[in-house]
Formats: sequence, structure tokens, C-alpha cells
Amino acid sequence: MTAPHPTLLERWNPTVKLATVLVLSTAVLLVTDPVTPAIGWVLTVTALLVLGRVPARTLVLAHVPFVVFATSLLVVNVVTRPGGDPVSLGPFTVGADGLTIGIALALRTLFVGTLSLTLVLTTDPVRLMTSLHQHARLPATWTFAVLAAHRLLVELPDAWHTIRCAQAVRDPRRRPGPLPRSPRALGAAAFALLVGAVRRSERLTVALESRGLGSGPRTTSRPVPLGVPDVVAALAVLALATAVVTVGVVAGWVTGLGALTA
Repeated sequence: MTAPHPTLLERWNPTVKLATVLVLSTAVLLVTDPVTPAIGWVLTVTALLVLGRVPARTLVLAHVPFVVFATSLLVVNVVTRPGGDPVSLGPFTVGADGLTIGIALALRTLFVGTLSLTLVLTTDPVRLMTSLHQHARLPATWTFAVLAAHRLLVELPDAWHTIRCAQAVRDPRRRPGPLPRSPRALGAAAFALLVGAVRRSERLTVALESRGLGSGPRTTSRPVPLGVPDVVAALAVLALATAVVTVGVVAGWVTGLGALTA
């Protein structure tokens, strides 16, 4: 059984991808109209589905926390920001300024969240840390420490299940059936998981120090390539973003930070 071929977004150099995401996330903070982040969100979702081959269900579930936060921003601005013509929303009447700014901030949240998903869902953590060490010149103590922490987090679900099963086996009063979900049982499992994580962190620290981490330059067994296509892809994304903003300025829909204090 052969591994699936990596997608275009997966092959994109992680350091260049991270830099592009940071530039776009910073740039969108400077606009306050709802159209620009909406276009960016649609383009990013399309790229994830087509160029990243991310399953639609995964993308929808990953949007849940961003939708919750975006909704809270919309509600807060609608309720607290006065100004503008009155707009009827069912039994409620709100100000047009608060509604517009609220929608803009909510769409901005979705756009920035989707950009972060582009990095999370299409980037292997090992390639990211290796690339940052190679191309961004981050110290090995940082990159290898982050990789060790990531490995620890990945193992936590299995450790949680093992602890819960062990507690159930040791309980003489337990009857056959699902694992206990009482606050006392869950708290005891959480405490055991925390203690185990601290101990594994100590062992990881000792292992990294014994291997000479931070004592000098290190080589990588699987270097991450950085070529012209990676830079061209970044320039193409930034050129597309610039074109959207330029069209918005000409059409008149782009507004800046001044709209927040108007």
C-alpha cells in the first residue's frame, strides 16, 4: 500500500507558507469592511478544498470555534455600537454601523481562522520545525523542544484512555459497562494524566540534554527543500490579495481602521 501523494499545499515550504499566512493575517487587520475578508475567506476555503484536498467535514468541524468567536464579536458590536440608520432584525432594531462593523469583524475572524487552518491541516509538524531550523535559523533548542512537546500532546489521548481503563479495572465496585463519568473519576484521571505528562516531560528533557541539544550546530536527517516554486507561490498569493484590495479601493468598498472610531 503506497502513501498518497502530497498535495500542492503540503509540498509548499512550511517556512514560506507560515510567512505568507502571517502577512495576510496582519494585512486583513487593517481593513474594516465586510467584503474584503469575505473574499479572502472564500478563496482560502476553495484553496483548502482543491489544492489541499482537505475533507469538507474536517473543514466544517475545524470552523466551529471560529464561528463561535465570530458570532460573539457580531453580537457585541450590534448591541454596544451605536450610530447609523436603524435596521430591523426581526423584533429588534439595531444601528447600521454596529451591524456593518460586527459583520466585518466576524468575517475577519473566519478569514484569519481559515488561514491558520491552512497551516495546521496541510503542514507536517516535523517538516515545519525542520524548515524553521533550516531556513528561518531558529535555534535547535526551540525547534526540537516544540517537536518534543507536540509528540507529548499527540500521545495524551491514548494516555487518557489507558488511565481510565486502569482505574476501572482497579475499582472493585465497578460493574460491567461504560467507564465511569462521575466528576470524581474524571478528576482523578485528569490528575493522573497531568502527573504522567510532567514525568514524561522530565524524561524528554534529560534525553534531549544527553544527546547534546543546544551544544552546537546540528544537521537534519531529512532536510526540507526551499526552491523557486515556493517563493513564486507566495508571491502569487500576495499578488492576488493585493489585486482584491486594489479592486476594492477602486470600487469603494474598502474601509480602514478609521471606521472603528467614526
